[in-house]
Amino acid sequence: MNNVAKIDRRDFIRWGGIAGGGLVVGVYGGYDAVGQMLAANGSDTASLNAFVQIDTDGIVSIWVAKVDMGQGVRTSLPMIVADELDVDWDDVRVVQADAHPDKYGRMMTVGSSSVRRGAWMGLRQAGASAREMLVAAAAARWSVAAGECRTEMGSVIHSGSGRRLSYADLAEEAAAMPVPEHPTLKDPSEFRYIGTPMKQLDTPAKVRGEAVFGIDARPEGLLFATVFHCPTFGGSVASFDATESLAVSGVRDVFEISSGIAVVADNTWAAFEGADKLDVTWNKGDFAMSSADIFEHFAEVAEGEGAEARSEGDIAAGMAAVETKVEAVYQAPYLAHATMEPMNCTVHVQPDRVEVWVPTQGPQGVQSTAARLTGIAVEKVTVHPMFLGGGLGRRGANDFVTDAVETAMKVDAPVQVLWTREEDMRHDLYRPAAYAKFEGGVDADGNIAAYRLRAVAQPLSATGSSDGGFGGGRGGRGGRGGGGPRPDRNAVEGLVTMPYEVSNLLIDYGRPGPQVRTPTGYWRSVGPSHNCWITESIIDELAHAAGRDPLEFRLSMLGNAPRIRHVLEVAAQKANWSTPLPEGRARGIGLVIDKGGYVAQIAEVSVELGALRVHKVTCAADYGFVINPLTVDAQTVGCIVNGLAAALYGEITLADGGVVESNFHNYELLRIDEMPEVDIHLIDSDEEPGGAGEPALPPIAPAVTNAIFALTGKRIRRLPIKNHPL
Repeated sequence: MNNVAKIDRRDFIRWGGIAGGGLVVGVYGGYDAVGQMLAANGSDTASLNAFVQIDTDGIVSIWVAKVDMGQGVRTSLPMIVADELDVDWDDVRVVQADAHPDKYGRMMTVGSSSVRRGAWMGLRQAGASAREMLVAAAAARWSVAAGECRTEMGSVIHSGSGRRLSYADLAEEAAAMPVPEHPTLKDPSEFRYIGTPMKQLDTPAKVRGEAVFGIDARPEGLLFATVFHCPTFGGSVASFDATESLAVSGVRDVFEISSGIAVVADNTWAAFEGADKLDVTWNKGDFAMSSADIFEHFAEVAEGEGAEARSEGDIAAGMAAVETKVEAVYQAPYLAHATMEPMNCTVHVQPDRVEVWVPTQGPQGVQSTAARLTGIAVEKVTVHPMFLGGGLGRRGANDFVTDAVETAMKVDAPVQVLWTREEDMRHDLYRPAAYAKFEGGVDADGNIAAYRLRAVAQPLSATGSSDGGFGGGRGGRGGRGGGGPRPDRNAVEGLVTMPYEVSNLLIDYGRPGPQVRTPTGYWRSVGPSHNCWITESIIDELAHAAGRDPLEFRLSMLGNAPRIRHVLEVAAQKANWSTPLPEGRARGIGLVIDKGGYVAQIAEVSVELGALRVHKVTCAADYGFVINPLTVDAQTVGCIVNGLAAALYGEITLADGGVVESNFHNYELLRIDEMPEVDIHLIDSDEEPGGAGEPALPPIAPAVTNAIFALTGKRIRRLPIKNHPL
């Protein structure tokens, strides 16, 4: 059905729309918890998730309810509407939507879901519906059949007479037309913008320094603050002396909030200096584990009973048929998000309303958090989503928002709370550490006889227990039924979703005990970010045990997975896999199916005087129908940079219940001179658009470590690579 409705202009203005005449339509129904568009509920104005307004001055305003973290949704989503609407791109005005409890549906920007999972068709319908209403208005004015009319770049044209009316001239009359039940969508061959490289609309403002990020919010009368948190997880303030802090020029106040101590000042640097001079005694709590303690516990859990995640064939019979056995333990560390813009939020709490300026991935979560803390009705909480200096999943949480709201509640002015880099690094919600124990092997014919893996990793604490059972892949039985133990979904994603045909397979999950209390959260691609490395490394080990070429070995098991098989073939062909490299260089493979994307990568590496160099990464990707190739290319490169930095250097370590790393001197990122050549090949596809912001991250780690093995014979089973002499 067509989830599009006209919007009552009074409601539109009340909700923050632009006043004036014209046509306004909205996509309604919203999204469910996994991003699927819901059915209409019979109301023209409930649960709307997108607006399109055509003004009488010819400007087309398109509201974007997702936030832009650099992935380009402020350009790609309007492209979909503008193409179906058939308007000149220069006449499009993009508006960032403020938070609303239900008007835009689910506003969370996460999981590479902005375009996929409903937005694609919903926004096409919005544009097509408005176009047909404009055609109907023109046909009525000319007293001709609508079928005699066509549109072209913001005008309706009568084919018989050549008469032309602009959308601006028709906007008021179109607003009175009924919304078409089944608008005719363009054939893809007619697309003007969709599928065409389009420059991001916000790039000029960012280049000129005019884009306003969260850290740039400057409401009148603004004060600045920071929060000093307990250095150990679960700790709290026992007592503090703020005498020296208050002596710092510009410091106005120091007080305790639920997570620590807030220092309020006339400027950020005074707040930072005041926090540095605090004399605090902490109740450190009873969590005092180190990284070694945690992995020792994971190893113990791996020896216990697991919750079945995927099972195929007869694992016992498979183990009996093993000719060459492979046993391995893989470990991946906690990772910080390390966004370039530290956590910040600006809040003004007044007696009857709250206003928030925040770089967030979840505007509605911010809105409900502020309402809950202040006791002010949610409809009286205005949340302005700002540009994000990096999200990567971190800004879907609201711990930093809580800091800002609680601080603002004690200050009679708007206040911007900004964490120092050290607080940001040591109080993140970390990508879970992971431990995987594998045993299996190949038979006398060089095929996988048995594949048994036990995965151990924390659930994501940012969302509480993520216990939902994860369905088995490729015909397997999946999670155990009958109300028994169930695996954590994020802990096994990327393991159970591997595309290979394996006759005898068992993957299960061991849940760490409650004594492991490292705060964890969503990180770019989440489970596959480390599980793809585990899976692809094990597959490489099995290929070596079988004495088979790693590419041929993989292709032999991808008969029923045509899309991932095709990207692997393209990557191999473009990387010249069959052509020998010069002495001292080697190649490795990694591939993944993740969030609607199918990606294969081949890395070319060398080692000189013990130093690893990644020279080239060849990447083939099938993301389904691509809206904007420029942003998809950029996201693919960004994923490779992000994933390569994590593989080479990324590691958060714990000592005595707190994080050791504090800044970029001991949590390294990829440097410019370390950047490899990246050769990207996007596969033409008519499939529904998939995610492009995450799937290219997981394959880079195994591609590099498998290349290291091919070159040196050294198998990297514990990340990061920096900890291994080569």
